[in-house]
Amino acid sequence: MTSVDSGLPPAIELRGVTRNFGGLKAVDDVTFSIAQGSRHVVIGPNGAGKTTLFALMSGELELSSGQIKLFGSDVSSWSAMRRSRVGLGRTYQITNVFSGLSVEENLVLAMRGRKGGRLSMFRSTKPDTAASQRIDELLGICGLHGRRHDRAGAMSYGEQRLLELAIALSNEPKVLLLDEPAAGLSPAERGPMAETIRRLPSDLTVVLIEHDMELALGLADRVTCLYYGQVLAEGAPDEVRSHEKVQAVYFGTASSHA
Repeated sequence: MTSVDSGLPPAIELRGVTRNFGGLKAVDDVTFSIAQGSRHVVIGPNGAGKTTLFALMSGELELSSGQIKLFGSDVSSWSAMRRSRVGLGRTYQITNVFSGLSVEENLVLAMRGRKGGRLSMFRSTKPDTAASQRIDELLGICGLHGRRHDRAGAMSYGEQRLLELAIALSNEPKVLLLDEPAAGLSPAERGPMAETIRRLPSDLTVVLIEHDMELALGLADRVTCLYYGQVLAEGAPDEVRSHEKVQAVYFGTASSHA
Protein backbone atom coordinates (compact mmCIF):
# COMPACT_ATOMS: atom_id res chain seq x y z
CA MET A 1 0.00 0.00 0.00
CA THR A 2 0.97 3.62 -0.51
CA SER A 3 2.85 5.44 2.23
CA VAL A 4 0.92 8.61 3.08
CA ASP A 5 2.51 11.73 4.59
CA SER A 6 0.04 12.89 7.26
CA GLY A 7 1.83 16.25 7.50
CA LEU A 8 0.40 17.34 4.13
CA PRO A 9 -3.05 18.91 3.68
CA PRO A 10 -5.63 16.54 2.20
CA ALA A 11 -5.68 16.18 -1.56
CA ILE A 12 -9.48 16.45 -1.41
CA GLU A 13 -11.62 17.48 1.53
CA LEU A 14 -15.42 17.22 1.50
CA ARG A 15 -17.53 18.98 4.13
CA GLY A 16 -21.29 18.50 4.22
CA VAL A 17 -21.42 17.85 0.47
CA THR A 18 -25.03 17.58 -0.68
CA ARG A 19 -26.73 17.37 -4.07
CA ASN A 20 -30.50 17.48 -4.49
CA PHE A 21 -32.46 16.51 -7.58
CA GLY A 22 -35.89 17.86 -6.78
CA GLY A 23 -36.95 16.12 -3.58
CA LEU A 24 -34.25 13.45 -3.89
CA LYS A 25 -30.95 13.81 -2.05
CA ALA A 26 -28.58 11.86 -4.29
CA VAL A 27 -25.65 12.87 -2.05
CA ASP A 28 -26.56 13.73 1.51
CA ASP A 29 -24.21 15.62 3.88
CA VAL A 30 -21.07 13.68 2.91
CA THR A 31 -17.92 14.54 4.86
CA PHE A 32 -14.51 12.88 4.51
CA SER A 33 -10.99 13.68 3.36
CA ILE A 34 -8.52 11.97 1.06
CA ALA A 35 -4.81 12.01 1.90
CA GLN A 36 -2.25 13.01 -0.69
CA GLY A 37 -0.65 10.01 -2.40
CA SER A 38 -3.29 7.62 -1.08
CA ARG A 39 -5.48 5.07 -2.84
CA HIS A 40 -8.98 5.89 -1.63
CA VAL A 41 -11.92 3.77 -2.79
CA VAL A 42 -15.60 4.73 -2.70
CA ILE A 43 -17.84 1.67 -2.70
CA GLY A 44 -21.57 1.15 -2.42
CA PRO A 45 -24.45 -0.63 -4.15
CA ASN A 46 -26.07 0.69 -7.32
CA GLY A 47 -27.86 3.96 -6.62
CA ALA A 48 -25.70 4.79 -3.60
CA GLY A 49 -24.65 8.15 -5.08
CA LYS A 50 -21.07 7.26 -6.06
CA THR A 51 -21.06 8.70 -9.59
CA THR A 52 -22.96 11.81 -8.47
CA LEU A 53 -20.33 12.33 -5.77
CA PHE A 54 -17.55 12.09 -8.41
CA ALA A 55 -19.37 14.60 -10.61
CA LEU A 56 -19.47 17.00 -7.66
CA MET A 57 -15.79 16.46 -6.92
CA SER A 58 -14.81 17.06 -10.55
CA GLY A 59 -17.05 20.13 -10.94
CA GLU A 60 -19.39 18.63 -13.52
CA LEU A 61 -22.30 19.11 -11.11
CA GLU A 62 -22.88 22.04 -8.79
CA LEU A 63 -23.25 21.56 -5.05
CA SER A 64 -26.63 22.10 -3.44
CA SER A 65 -24.70 22.77 -0.23
CA GLY A 66 -21.37 21.99 1.39
CA GLN A 67 -17.75 22.61 0.51
CA ILE A 68 -15.02 20.92 -1.52
CA LYS A 69 -11.34 21.73 -1.08
CA LEU A 70 -8.49 20.66 -3.37
CA PHE A 71 -5.07 20.77 -1.71
CA GLY A 72 -6.48 23.22 0.85
CA SER A 73 -8.09 25.61 -1.67
CA ASP A 74 -11.87 25.99 -1.74
CA VAL A 75 -12.89 24.88 -5.25
CA SER A 76 -16.63 24.58 -4.53
CA SER A 77 -17.55 27.20 -7.14
CA TRP A 78 -14.86 26.27 -9.68
CA SER A 79 -15.74 24.82 -13.07
CA ALA A 80 -14.62 21.36 -14.13
CA MET A 81 -12.12 22.93 -16.54
CA ARG A 82 -10.57 25.09 -13.82
CA ARG A 83 -10.22 22.09 -11.52
CA SER A 84 -8.66 20.10 -14.34
CA ARG A 85 -6.08 22.81 -14.92
CA VAL A 86 -4.87 22.60 -11.32
CA GLY A 87 -4.46 18.82 -11.47
CA LEU A 88 -7.80 17.01 -11.15
CA GLY A 89 -8.25 14.25 -13.74
CA ARG A 90 -11.08 11.80 -14.32
CA THR A 91 -12.12 8.72 -16.27
CA TYR A 92 -15.67 7.54 -16.86
CA GLN A 93 -17.66 4.31 -16.75
CA ILE A 94 -18.09 4.42 -20.54
CA THR A 95 -14.90 4.21 -22.58
CA ASN A 96 -14.24 7.37 -24.59
CA VAL A 97 -11.40 7.01 -27.10
CA PHE A 98 -11.04 7.87 -30.80
CA SER A 99 -11.56 4.39 -32.20
CA GLY A 100 -10.40 5.30 -35.72
CA LEU A 101 -7.05 6.64 -34.52
CA SER A 102 -4.00 4.78 -33.32
CA VAL A 103 -3.01 4.53 -29.68
CA GLU A 104 -0.23 7.04 -30.30
CA GLU A 105 -2.57 9.49 -32.05
CA ASN A 106 -5.05 9.34 -29.18
CA LEU A 107 -2.30 10.22 -26.72
CA VAL A 108 -0.83 12.98 -28.90
CA LEU A 109 -4.23 14.67 -29.16
CA ALA A 110 -4.75 14.39 -25.41
CA MET A 111 -1.38 15.96 -24.65
CA ARG A 112 -1.91 18.68 -27.25
CA GLY A 113 -5.28 19.52 -25.75
CA ARG A 114 -3.73 19.89 -22.29
CA LYS A 115 -1.29 22.49 -23.63
CA GLY A 116 -4.11 24.46 -25.20
CA GLY A 117 -3.22 23.47 -28.76
CA ARG A 118 -5.92 23.62 -31.40
CA LEU A 119 -7.12 20.24 -32.59
CA SER A 120 -7.06 20.30 -36.37
CA MET A 121 -7.56 17.42 -38.79
CA PHE A 122 -4.87 19.00 -40.97
CA ARG A 123 -2.21 19.11 -38.29
CA SER A 124 0.23 16.23 -37.98
CA THR A 125 -0.32 13.87 -35.07
CA LYS A 126 3.33 12.78 -35.12
CA PRO A 127 4.78 13.38 -31.63
CA ASP A 128 7.95 15.34 -31.02
CA THR A 129 10.82 13.71 -29.10
CA ALA A 130 9.59 14.72 -25.64
CA ALA A 131 6.03 13.61 -26.39
CA SER A 132 7.28 10.31 -27.83
CA GLN A 133 9.22 9.59 -24.64
CA ARG A 134 6.18 10.42 -22.52
CA ILE A 135 4.03 8.09 -24.64
CA ASP A 136 6.55 5.29 -24.02
CA GLU A 137 6.24 5.91 -20.26
CA LEU A 138 2.44 5.87 -20.38
CA LEU A 139 2.30 2.68 -22.44
CA GLY A 140 4.69 1.05 -19.96
CA ILE A 141 2.54 2.03 -16.98
CA CYS A 142 -0.64 0.83 -18.67
CA GLY A 143 0.77 -2.41 -20.09
CA LEU A 144 0.26 -1.38 -23.71
CA HIS A 145 3.81 -1.73 -25.06
CA GLY A 146 3.63 -3.06 -28.58
CA ARG A 147 0.22 -1.49 -29.23
CA ARG A 148 1.48 2.03 -29.97
CA HIS A 149 0.60 2.02 -33.66
CA ASP A 150 -2.49 -0.17 -33.43
CA ARG A 151 -5.90 1.32 -34.15
CA ALA A 152 -7.74 1.87 -30.88
CA GLY A 153 -10.97 0.41 -32.28
CA ALA A 154 -9.22 -2.88 -33.06
CA MET A 155 -8.17 -3.39 -29.44
CA SER A 156 -10.10 -5.40 -26.87
CA TYR A 157 -12.45 -3.57 -24.54
CA GLY A 158 -10.03 -4.11 -21.66
CA GLU A 159 -7.18 -2.58 -23.67
CA GLN A 160 -9.35 0.38 -24.58
CA ARG A 161 -10.03 0.95 -20.88
CA LEU A 162 -6.26 0.92 -20.28
CA LEU A 163 -5.80 3.40 -23.14
CA GLU A 164 -8.39 5.67 -21.55
CA LEU A 165 -6.38 5.52 -18.34
CA ALA A 166 -3.21 6.42 -20.28
CA ILE A 167 -5.05 9.37 -21.81
CA ALA A 168 -6.06 10.58 -18.35
CA LEU A 169 -2.47 10.24 -17.14
CA SER A 170 -1.17 12.17 -20.15
CA ASN A 171 -2.72 15.29 -18.61
CA GLU A 172 -0.34 14.88 -15.64
CA PRO A 173 -3.00 15.00 -12.92
CA LYS A 174 -2.19 15.33 -9.23
CA VAL A 175 -5.50 13.64 -8.33
CA LEU A 176 -7.10 11.01 -10.57
CA LEU A 177 -10.75 10.01 -10.21
CA LEU A 178 -11.40 6.56 -11.69
CA ASP A 179 -15.10 5.82 -12.17
CA GLU A 180 -15.49 2.02 -12.07
CA PRO A 181 -12.33 1.24 -14.07
CA ALA A 182 -13.21 -2.47 -14.12
CA ALA A 183 -16.80 -1.95 -15.33
CA GLY A 184 -17.60 -4.30 -18.22
CA LEU A 185 -14.29 -6.13 -17.98
CA SER A 186 -14.08 -9.90 -18.05
CA PRO A 187 -12.42 -11.67 -15.09
CA ALA A 188 -9.28 -12.09 -17.24
CA GLU A 189 -9.19 -8.34 -17.96
CA ARG A 190 -9.69 -7.23 -14.36
CA GLY A 191 -6.25 -8.45 -13.30
CA PRO A 192 -4.29 -6.25 -15.75
CA MET A 193 -6.43 -3.24 -14.78
CA ALA A 194 -5.75 -3.80 -11.08
CA GLU A 195 -2.01 -4.22 -11.71
CA THR A 196 -1.95 -1.03 -13.76
CA ILE A 197 -3.58 0.92 -10.93
CA ARG A 198 -0.98 -0.48 -8.55
CA ARG A 199 1.79 0.76 -10.89
CA LEU A 200 0.56 4.35 -10.87
CA PRO A 201 3.07 6.88 -9.45
CA SER A 202 3.15 6.89 -5.66
CA ASP A 203 2.75 10.68 -5.48
CA LEU A 204 -0.48 10.54 -7.52
CA THR A 205 -3.62 10.57 -5.39
CA VAL A 206 -6.04 7.98 -6.80
CA VAL A 207 -9.74 7.92 -5.94
CA LEU A 208 -11.77 5.01 -7.29
CA ILE A 209 -15.44 4.25 -7.51
CA GLU A 210 -15.84 0.51 -7.71
CA HIS A 211 -18.91 -1.71 -7.37
CA ASP A 212 -16.80 -4.87 -7.07
CA MET A 213 -15.97 -4.72 -3.36
CA GLU A 214 -13.28 -7.41 -3.39
CA LEU A 215 -11.41 -5.72 -6.25
CA ALA A 216 -11.76 -2.33 -4.57
CA LEU A 217 -10.54 -3.45 -1.17
CA GLY A 218 -7.50 -5.06 -2.75
CA LEU A 219 -6.40 -1.67 -4.11
CA ALA A 220 -7.30 0.63 -1.24
CA ASP A 221 -5.46 2.34 1.59
CA ARG A 222 -8.77 3.66 2.84
CA VAL A 223 -12.41 3.00 1.95
CA THR A 224 -15.62 5.01 2.15
CA CYS A 225 -18.91 3.13 1.73
CA LEU A 226 -21.96 5.09 0.55
CA TYR A 227 -25.56 3.99 0.97
CA TYR A 228 -28.52 6.11 -0.13
CA GLY A 229 -26.16 9.05 -0.61
CA GLN A 230 -24.76 8.97 2.91
CA VAL A 231 -21.52 7.68 4.40
CA LEU A 232 -22.33 4.28 5.85
CA ALA A 233 -18.80 3.37 6.93
CA GLU A 234 -15.23 4.52 6.49
CA GLY A 235 -11.87 3.06 7.43
CA ALA A 236 -9.11 0.68 6.43
CA PRO A 237 -10.12 -2.11 4.02
CA ASP A 238 -10.33 -4.79 6.71
CA GLU A 239 -12.43 -2.54 8.93
CA VAL A 240 -14.93 -1.84 6.17
CA ARG A 241 -14.97 -5.47 5.03
CA SER A 242 -16.01 -6.62 8.52
CA HIS A 243 -18.43 -3.74 9.18
CA GLU A 244 -21.85 -5.19 10.00
CA LYS A 245 -23.85 -2.67 7.98
CA VAL A 246 -21.56 -2.96 4.95
CA GLN A 247 -21.96 -6.73 5.02
CA ALA A 248 -25.74 -6.28 5.16
CA VAL A 249 -25.71 -3.93 2.17
CA TYR A 250 -23.52 -6.18 0.01
CA PHE A 251 -24.42 -9.64 1.17
CA GLY A 252 -27.68 -9.32 3.09
CA THR A 253 -31.05 -7.64 2.78
CA ALA A 254 -30.43 -4.11 4.04
CA SER A 255 -33.52 -2.04 3.37
CA SER A 256 -33.35 1.00 5.62
CA HIS A 257 -31.48 4.29 5.21
CA ALA A 258 -28.09 4.31 6.86
